[in-house]
Amino acid sequence: MLDLHYILDNLEEVKKNTHERNMPVDMERFAQLAEQRRELIQQVDSTRQRQNEIAHQMKDKSLTKEDRMPLIEEGRTLKTNVSDLESKLEETQAQLLELQIQIPNLTHPDVPHGATDEQNKALKYWGEPTKFDFPTLDHVELSDKLGLIEWERGSKVTGSKFYFLRGDAVWLELALIRYALGILEEEGFIVHTTPDMARKTILENIGFNPRGEATQIYSIENTDLALIATAEITLGGMYQDEIFSEEELPLKIAGISHCFRTEAGAPGRASRGLYRVHQFTKVEMFAFTTPEQSNNTLEDFLRIEEKIFQGLGVPYQVVDCCRGDLGAQAYRKYDIEAWMPGRGEEGKYGEVTSTSNCTDYQARRLKTRFRREGQKKPLMAHTLNGTAIATSRGIISILENYQQADGSVVVPEVLRQWMGKDKIVPQ
Repeated sequence: MLDLHYILDNLEEVKKNTHERNMPVDMERFAQLAEQRRELIQQVDSTRQRQNEIAHQMKDKSLTKEDRMPLIEEGRTLKTNVSDLESKLEETQAQLLELQIQIPNLTHPDVPHGATDEQNKALKYWGEPTKFDFPTLDHVELSDKLGLIEWERGSKVTGSKFYFLRGDAVWLELALIRYALGILEEEGFIVHTTPDMARKTILENIGFNPRGEATQIYSIENTDLALIATAEITLGGMYQDEIFSEEELPLKIAGISHCFRTEAGAPGRASRGLYRVHQFTKVEMFAFTTPEQSNNTLEDFLRIEEKIFQGLGVPYQVVDCCRGDLGAQAYRKYDIEAWMPGRGEEGKYGEVTSTSNCTDYQARRLKTRFRREGQKKPLMAHTLNGTAIATSRGIISILENYQQADGSVVVPEVLRQWMGKDKIVPQ
C-alpha cells in the first residue's frame, strides 16, 4: 500500500492515478477519515496527559480528602473517556486502512495510457510468426491425437478446467521447469520449492484479496489458509517483518509452486484448453532491492524472460502494459506474449510471462525493510516479480509452434537432454 502521509500530501495526484488505473477509491471519504483519525489521536493524547497530571497531583501528601475527591472523580471520567476515544480511533483506523489498501500503486510516467489490454504498447518482436504448409491443429487437438492430456477424466475427478498431464506431457513440463531453473541459477537466483498454501494475512500483505465475491483465491475452510495463485505470495511472505542490510540487496530468489485460481476466464477459443485453467505449475522470479535498483532489476527480469523463450525458439512480442491493465501492486509491468498458431483462425499472440516492479507497495504491508550503513532508521525495500515459465502456457507454445505434418511435435533442442527424445509421437 502507499504511505499514508504521501497520500494525504498528494490527494489530487493519487485520485487521478486511481482513475487512470480503473480502480476508483472514495478519496473524499479517505480524507475525512484521516482528519477524524488525527483529531481522535489528539484527543486521546490530551486526555492521557490530563490523566498523568492528576496522577502526579495525587502524589502530593499535603492534599486533604476533600481535595482528592474531585481529582478521583475526574480520573474516573477520564478513564471512561479515553476508553471510548480509543474505541472510536480503532474503528476509524480500520475504516481508513480498508480504503488505503484499495488505492493502487503509483505509476511509472512512461506507462501507456489506456483502459484495457487492447491499449498495451508493443515494444519489440522476436522471431517471425510460425508458418506451416499443412492444416494446423491447436494444442487441445494435438494433445488428443498424441495422448498427452486427460481432459474429461480431469473434469470427472476435480471439475472443469482441471486435467491430467499424461506421458510425454509430464516429461515436457518437468523439462521446462528444469530448463528455467538452470537459467535462473546461472543468473544468481536462489531456487526454492514453496508451500502451495499461505496465511490469508500474507496474501493480503502481498496485495491479493482472499475474500469477497471478486476473489480469485481458493480458501481452505475453517483455517486462515488459502491456496496460492503464484509463488510471488510465498516468496514475498518469506521475508515479512525482516530487515536486510543494504549489502544483501538485490536478493534474487525463485520458487516452483502449483498455482490455483478460481476464475478461468470467459469461454471461447482463446481460453480453450490449458490457456486458462484452475491449476498449473509455475517457476517464479522474485527480488528485494533498494529503491535505486528496482527499475534496472525490472529490465533484467524481462531480459531473463526473453532469454528463456528465445532458447525455446518461440516467437513473441513484448508489451508495456497500459495503466488500466496494471494490477494494484504494479508500478510498471511488461508482458511477453508468445505466438500461438491455434489461438484464433490465423493464430494470435498470447500472454506467457509478466514481470512487475511493485516499488515499496508490497514491502510496506510486509514490513520488509533494509538498513543503510550509518542510518538508524530502516527504509522500505522494493519488490519485483516475474514469470520464468508457466508450464501450461509453455506447453501450448511448444505443441502449436513445433507441430509437424505427420502429427508429431518436435522437442526444442534445449529441452531434449531432459525429455530424452527429440520428437513427441502418438502414445
